[in-house]
Amino acid sequence: MLQNLETLSREARSWPFEQARNLLAHVLKKRLSDADRAVAQSLIDAGKADEALKQFEGLGRPVILETGYGPSGLPHMGTFGEVARTTMVRNAFRALTGDHWETKLIAFSDDMDGFRKVPEGIPNPEMLREDLHLPLTKVRDPFGTHESFGAHNNARLRAFLDSFGFDYEFMSSTETYKSGRFDETLLLMLARYDSIMGIMLPTLGEERRATYSPFLPVSPFTGHVLQVPTLERNLEKGTIVFDDPVGGRTEVPVTGGHVKLQWKPDWAMRWTALDVDYEMSGKDLIESVRESGKICRALDGAPPVGFNYELFLDIEGKKISKSKGNGLTMEEWLRYGPPESLSWYMFQSPKSAKSLHFGVIPRATDDWMSFVEQYKTQEPNKQIDNAVWSIHGGNPPETTSPVSFSLMMNLVGVANASSKEQLWAYFAKYLPDATPENEPLLDRLMDYALNYYEDFVKPTKVYRAPTEMEKAALLDLAGRLKALPQDTTDGEIIQNEVYAVGKEHGFEPLRAWFGALYEVLLGASQGPRFGSFAAIYGLPQSIELIEKGANGELVG
Repeated sequence: MLQNLETLSREARSWPFEQARNLLAHVLKKRLSDADRAVAQSLIDAGKADEALKQFEGLGRPVILETGYGPSGLPHMGTFGEVARTTMVRNAFRALTGDHWETKLIAFSDDMDGFRKVPEGIPNPEMLREDLHLPLTKVRDPFGTHESFGAHNNARLRAFLDSFGFDYEFMSSTETYKSGRFDETLLLMLARYDSIMGIMLPTLGEERRATYSPFLPVSPFTGHVLQVPTLERNLEKGTIVFDDPVGGRTEVPVTGGHVKLQWKPDWAMRWTALDVDYEMSGKDLIESVRESGKICRALDGAPPVGFNYELFLDIEGKKISKSKGNGLTMEEWLRYGPPESLSWYMFQSPKSAKSLHFGVIPRATDDWMSFVEQYKTQEPNKQIDNAVWSIHGGNPPETTSPVSFSLMMNLVGVANASSKEQLWAYFAKYLPDATPENEPLLDRLMDYALNYYEDFVKPTKVYRAPTEMEKAALLDLAGRLKALPQDTTDGEIIQNEVYAVGKEHGFEPLRAWFGALYEVLLGASQGPRFGSFAAIYGLPQSIELIEKGANGELVG
């Protein structure tokens, strides 16, 4: 597959590869003339990206992908989603270009922004209120662990990204402004002030238009990031004049960290100064992307290519809001499912709205494992479009778990297990050679299943009594299983008996029989493949469970 990866990438239909092809076209258009672009594209199509890079000066500059983060709060699900999805595009681009092209993923923290509101649930809120309007990197850390609130949240962001193994370069707004890295573009923005105002003012309400300026000066008296009009501009000196609420008429340079930009001009300035080629954003920012793109072009830059992803919905189909607390945090997901399941969830249909709630975790976990198994036997042209290729950067794991997550949760419930030791005891006969060391995912799934069952499944279990038809079938099944060797661990043998009973007792459709098994024996509307479940739980224990269910002893 490696030899044909570039060819396969050109034909791949999954969205990361569509985005990678868009990114390649954008970079070629941005850096080459029409004639040179045609030649470079033909070389790349022929699998000779390295020759294209050597032949055309400037083409070999790193391709820059960016994600942004506002450190006024802790990293959240959206932060993960944006970095994970951008990484998928980056991996696809590498495959498309034979990994000859240097790429860089920038995780940019807007930590010079003024502190506008004290987040809920943060310690020392009174102290934070005293620091309102200061840059986030000047706000005292309420946790007492870092030199500022911005530094604390930046550290959390980096630890968060590192825990998932993301390859990125962290950038701080405060550091880049103060270091002078943005100075050239800030001076250009000062020179193009009227053009930028012409772009921004039509998007604002009448009251805001009267006071708007793309420059937010940092008061030399209070350190506050001020939202005040620009009264004068001095292009020769590179300064602006404004009315400071404390110091009166004040002049500061637009360079060296003396001003911060309003966020749309700031976005455009970053795209220009950092030569950003790719950045995705939420659907709620479509207008912002458009306006920032106009400003970027006014600064002689080329706006990055990207797409607008849909926002998450809660279990009731309502937009998730951090202030309402109707979402799902990273920590909560990772209590109930593996990180790979979250990446799987982020891969699926990013341009479609999806419900983000606890109920999606088991299915995401089992789907991820199922597609890893499918990958092993797929042709290369199918493998590259399999989600696990993108999730694992072209190297999905060779093994997952011999048991599904849904089966594990049902085993926890029926066995009334409260520890992994109990679960491993059940698996001792079914998988005699399995250990936590040679089946690490199985061991991890036990933790997730125990947590999920205790918090969500156990409180909602509702058993029902069987109908007369179901009771007869259940007793028949118990009798058939008694006729099998009681040390049977072959789930297929047991499953064949389950099928035979369902057909003989006239269940139509046959899934009604399986529904009865789940509702009567497991107290749930859905369940695992019953043969596999019985094999792990043990045949004698399964027979006892079936007989209790047939006699209505599980109800109540």
